[in-house]
Amino acid sequence: MIRASDLTLRRGTKVLLDHTEFVVHPGERVGIVGKNGAGKTTLFALLTGKLDADSGSLDIPASWRVAAIAQEVAGTARPAREFVIDGDTTLRALQAERAALDASADDAEAHGHRLAELETALADAGAWSAQSRAEQLLAGLGFAPREWMLPVGQFSGGWRMRLNLARALMAPSDLLLLDEPTNHLDLDAMLWLERWLAAYPGTVILISHDTEFLDAVARTILHFDHAKLVRYKGGYQDFLVQRAERIRQTQIAIERQAKQAAHLQSFIDRFKAQATKAKQAQSRVKALARMEQLAPLRYESGIDIRIPSPTHTPDPLLTMRGVSAGYDAASPILRNVELMVRSGSRVGILGANGAGKSTLVKTLAGELNALGGELNASRGLQVGYFAQHQLDMLDLSASPILHLARLAPDTREQELRNYLGGFGIIGDAAMSPVEPMSGGEKARLALALIVWQKPNLLLLDEPSNHLDVDTREALTEALAAFEGSMLLVSHDRHLLRTTVDEFWIVADGGVARFEGDLEDYREWLASRARAGAQGANSGTATESDAPAEPDRRALRRQQAEARQRLSTLRKPIEQKLKRAEADMERVSARKAALDAMIADAGLYEDARRDERIRVLAEHGELTKQLETIEEDWLGLQGELEALDAEHSTPG
Repeated sequence: MIRASDLTLRRGTKVLLDHTEFVVHPGERVGIVGKNGAGKTTLFALLTGKLDADSGSLDIPASWRVAAIAQEVAGTARPAREFVIDGDTTLRALQAERAALDASADDAEAHGHRLAELETALADAGAWSAQSRAEQLLAGLGFAPREWMLPVGQFSGGWRMRLNLARALMAPSDLLLLDEPTNHLDLDAMLWLERWLAAYPGTVILISHDTEFLDAVARTILHFDHAKLVRYKGGYQDFLVQRAERIRQTQIAIERQAKQAAHLQSFIDRFKAQATKAKQAQSRVKALARMEQLAPLRYESGIDIRIPSPTHTPDPLLTMRGVSAGYDAASPILRNVELMVRSGSRVGILGANGAGKSTLVKTLAGELNALGGELNASRGLQVGYFAQHQLDMLDLSASPILHLARLAPDTREQELRNYLGGFGIIGDAAMSPVEPMSGGEKARLALALIVWQKPNLLLLDEPSNHLDVDTREALTEALAAFEGSMLLVSHDRHLLRTTVDEFWIVADGGVARFEGDLEDYREWLASRARAGAQGANSGTATESDAPAEPDRRALRRQQAEARQRLSTLRKPIEQKLKRAEADMERVSARKAALDAMIADAGLYEDARRDERIRVLAEHGELTKQLETIEEDWLGLQGELEALDAEHSTPG
């Protein structure tokens, strides 16, 4: 096992781990989590022997073979497949020795015994299957067969990182260290990696900001907490619940949730005792329970992203008729796109890397001109566009305050500071140059600048890259509450599940609505993979030749159609619910102010008679209004429940 005893680890003057103890058992799947800068990558450097502990010890069994992802790769002329096989250094050493003996001019008989030993060692090292194993890794990570023998230098930085990952997986190992392995993967490759790791027999230690990937792979979490590593049993969601309880037991205040919690509790207390209304109150009971369970985590993170509601939202926002998109009119990436972005649309865009997702978003954002067809933007459209290269557009010499002041020169500095504080940019960080900021801090600033202008359509291309888990959760909540429209490209499944209502799929040079959810998409990918495998084997098979599961697929199609119908029917009721809740909040706030006035003894002086009559009359009117609004809210909740019951998904 791996055992740390009284371990202290520093980076410069900062103490990352202070007299820490932890163990990792053979075969465990361990996720390492913590804020950016907590020391996760430094811990990996210690595990790989690149750093020494400042004090204490970290012991790894001497017999264990350790594999890790290199963070950089030079643009060599080495073919991709051979570069991946190079990860198995033992195999390469045996092959080199065998080649040297074959080339030797000495008497072959003198080398006969060693040649026999080498043949046995090469067989044990899997020399004869090495090429096929490397090709399986390359295929799983998204490389087409025609790319397997291309020079490494011809690939972009993101694809080179995929080659580094394949090289690490190729290496025989007992301990596999994965530092953000999904950063440059699309959803297809990520699902493949999850399956590969499930079959891996050794120990895995994983750093990732992708919470669903952590949940799928990790069975233990080690959390950087005040210069200690605290162990939690289970995946990432289990960690969240246990961590929240741990914080609660130390009595960290939950001030940010107090107002909303009080409102929910008031509603629950008022209606739960009434048999006809108890069922409707249950949703508020659950919301309050989850809020109280996870509020300590949001409080501790210090990040509370709020996206302003748009002031005006035309409908439709954008229409595409026969649109072609790309960089060369002679060979467009996307052809004949026929889609509409409606007011209130919340769309997740799915598809493999290189299929054209970013091209579609750039075209909608006006970064690329359409190559053909009609792309019409409604009057009043206000786009907020977050691109994958958004961080490169920041002025590194300017401070976050200056970035924001350029957009809002007439706004007071304190208001700008308060706004940036919601994105976790506080204190000296708000006034210091952007250049030394971490990738996550720069991403938060870029988001803050985009949403300041109250867009009614957000176009987001991998907005959670570089963000730590706390900021990802804050962004997820903010996007879920956003009242405008949104198109989202992301490989973060938690973000997609939580914030979008429907999916588009970009594939085979086109864009189409996808009638299903992420589980349906997983099945769609598997179906294409089976069809591809059949086509490769027979030379004639097509996607329709894939092994069929007609009953199951028909059921999933029915489920997807039912969900789509239900979503369409729910939407107008949900919009009315939002308005009712806003009215309740407004009336409740005014009523609370009048309550305070009524409680003031000075109001009952003779000189304030007219004011008293006016206040009491308004208070009575607001009380009636609040009762009416709450009755309407309950009725709408009842309509939703009736819809859910009537249109429940088959199976």
